[in-house]
Amino acid sequence: MAQTDAVRKRFGETAALVAACQDARAEETQARLARLLSPAGDERALDVGTGAGAFALALAPLVRDVVGVDIVSELLAEARKRAPENATFAEADATALPFAAASFDLVCTARTFHHVADPERVLEEMARVVRPRGTVLVVDHIAPDDPAAADAVNAFERARDPSTTRLFGDAELRRLFESHGLNLCEAEIESTERDLERYLDLAGCHGAARDQARALAPAENRAEYGWYVLR
Repeated sequence: MAQTDAVRKRFGETAALVAACQDARAEETQARLARLLSPAGDERALDVGTGAGAFALALAPLVRDVVGVDIVSELLAEARKRAPENATFAEADATALPFAAASFDLVCTARTFHHVADPERVLEEMARVVRPRGTVLVVDHIAPDDPAAADAVNAFERARDPSTTRLFGDAELRRLFESHGLNLCEAEIESTERDLERYLDLAGCHGAARDQARALAPAENRAEYGWYVLR
């Protein structure tokens, strides 16, 4: 199965659950984006791999207008149900964004890199469509620094969700940003405790696959997410 097909299958089947999870933390997400980005209110923003619109919808009250793109039609349908007038959503590939260079003041992506075969290309496209001195925000689930621990986490994540490619470590992501001419302005690492069964449900992981994922689950059921503000 092609990587894009795996993503469409996983998120198409769990779109309603993803949207419900997003809704539960909508206020927290908006507050964090406002704090990290300090938007002036006149920005044009783009949310790449928007899913059910978590970042796009959180940004909508803070900017002039926002566009969210994703390849999963079911997720986009959930986003449109929640969209205010200044938020629009379109089906598009993150590795070939259908926008001119320097089209946006702010470009963000959340939990996307570990679901794509070529995250470097996604970052290239984000850097291409942001205006000079604009802001790029990358948020993703990150792997531990220890290689053995990183391998174990990646094995669990792939068993839980076959659309997972690979989680990057913090140092890897920083090198990736630097190699694309993006200057790191601020970084936060968020450590989150999670309920294993709910986490498996969110990926639509059932039957034998669920048993396998449970067996591979780390003893400490926590996840780390990196928030990187770049210019």
